[in-house]
Amino acid sequence: MSRLARPTNDRMIGGVCAALARRFHTSATTMRVIFLLSCLLPGPQFLLYIALWILLPSEGKAARTAW
Repeated sequence: MSRLARPTNDRMIGGVCAALARRFHTSATTMRVIFLLSCLLPGPQFLLYIALWILLPSEGKAARTAW
């Protein structure tokens, strides 16, 4: 599996779905559709997205961090 970092060139909003798509070897569009469909279910999807946006390093910064 690849390291989890938000890419700089495949972002729509924050790059979280693109980072998850790279991690699980699927397309970013597929991951975005899965996220949008999950928003129809009750739960903290938006809070999780915002938390990942804050916690995941950007691709340029990920080379300098340990994880």
